[in-house]
Amino acid sequence: MKKIGFLSFGHWSNHPNYKTRTASDTLLQSIDLAIAAEEIGLDGAYFRVHHFAAQLASPFPLLSAIGAKTSKIEIGTGVIDMRYENPLYMVEDAGAADLISAGRLQLGISRGSPEQVIDGWRYFGYEPAEGETDADMGRRKALEFLERLKGVGFAQPNPYPMFPNPPGLLRLEPHSEGLRERIWWGAASNATAVWAAENGMNLQSSTLKYDEGGKPFHIQQAEQIRLYKEAWKKAGHQREPRVSVSRSIFALVNDQDKYYFGQEAGRVDKIGFIEQDKRAIFGRSYVATPDRLINELAQDEAIQEADTLLLTIPNTLGVDYNVHVLSSILEHVAPGLGWR
Repeated sequence: MKKIGFLSFGHWSNHPNYKTRTASDTLLQSIDLAIAAEEIGLDGAYFRVHHFAAQLASPFPLLSAIGAKTSKIEIGTGVIDMRYENPLYMVEDAGAADLISAGRLQLGISRGSPEQVIDGWRYFGYEPAEGETDADMGRRKALEFLERLKGVGFAQPNPYPMFPNPPGLLRLEPHSEGLRERIWWGAASNATAVWAAENGMNLQSSTLKYDEGGKPFHIQQAEQIRLYKEAWKKAGHQREPRVSVSRSIFALVNDQDKYYFGQEAGRVDKIGFIEQDKRAIFGRSYVATPDRLINELAQDEAIQEADTLLLTIPNTLGVDYNVHVLSSILEHVAPGLGWR
């Protein structure tokens, strides 16, 4: 058995072929898709976060709305760029969203990736400390976020408060018990995967990672996951960690599928640069008939190592078509792999 969710980048554009012409379209359709995904038996609804782009950016209003309209499906991010975040304010937002959803929040965070503008976090009022890089700042903020999620008091109470205070130091409210264990780190390298394990976070590994050896993507990703699991065990954490991988997987079951994605069949891994000095490997898409997909996916070592698979979706094609895409995997592919 494997948990299966979708991952949406939440694009919109005033394009004649898009079902998402505006931000409102994307937000409202994201809610509708999460509701429909729960109805067909999907396990998770996850959303990417990008700033200064025609994509989803502020996750907590969306996650809260989905949490209020659903009852079982996990809701999360993949990932929130911590360089842009106030960790304390984020604790309050996350706590509220988690309570609204009755403890179904699964938050993916990271130090961030290249964005649409140069040093976009500066416009949000943040600067790395002396001697820090922006990546260091993102990781520092992540650790502060994790610490405050524990619900331990740290703030000195006012001796003359507006409302009576409980005894002792005050914590941020609302506090959601257990949310600290449902934080995931999006790691692009083996080293940051190990760091995530040492700090007690679940692991999210996407469709790209830094090229650290020249092997095929799924093998490098599987090695990253094994290093993470070894580091987790060595750290002595008392719970079992979770690991997710993302994939673009499309089952060709009708002419519409072939029209949209048939040209993607047979694609291979690609090498590129997401930063000037960072060579990255991008995992291939899986596009084929269900029987071929079952054979191909059975050979993906990283999927075998993960307990959760996030299916990247073409959100601009609308709710109905994406429900079809997801249903096709659940009905025609997952059973043949023992995932259902």
